[in-house]
Amino acid sequence: MATLDLEEQEQLQALKDWWHDNSNWILGSLLTLAVVVGGWKGWGYYQTQQIYESAHLYEGFVRQIDSHDAQRINDAAAAMRDKFHSTVYAARATLMAAQVNIQSGDASPAKTQLQWVIDNSSEPSLQDVAKLHFAALLLDERSYDEAVKWLESEHAASFDGLYADLKGDVLSAQGKIEAARSAYNIAYEKVGVSSAYRGLIEIKIDSLGES
Repeated sequence: MATLDLEEQEQLQALKDWWHDNSNWILGSLLTLAVVVGGWKGWGYYQTQQIYESAHLYEGFVRQIDSHDAQRINDAAAAMRDKFHSTVYAARATLMAAQVNIQSGDASPAKTQLQWVIDNSSEPSLQDVAKLHFAALLLDERSYDEAVKWLESEHAASFDGLYADLKGDVLSAQGKIEAARSAYNIAYEKVGVSSAYRGLIEIKIDSLGES
């Protein structure tokens, strides 16, 4: 080994001193980085497993829909929420269960499920559908002002026609004829020209009588 001159010895000693002062911080930072990277890899694997398992359970839930057994459908949707709360499948299953309850005339569990979708779904379109159903239930309960609030809440432009049409129903039920007519006219304009739904809206407008 070659003999170091005085300057090289001083540089080597300075490096040793620097390492002595900073080694703990450097090693700690490297360890933290390793944990974070490993954690992300582990989280990615966990997420993949969650998606796979939730999709499998959702398939089972969809089969329950064919049974037309509201209790079994509600239980299956609850299982999706309990086990896979953060997945898209939980919100979809819950919305479908709510629709089954609505068709069965059981408003109470339907409202709870719709509220869960509104609060937890990561898909805005599902939230918009849930709000629409919730407002329709409020109309049935004659909670008109609350229904209007839901229908005036933020939603995607593609739902403008449906929201305006239901708002017209609420206003008509309140006896607010001109306001209802205005809402129906908006709905008529927003719904596609080729849509058969336009004819239904036109009938509603005609039923209000002359302006």
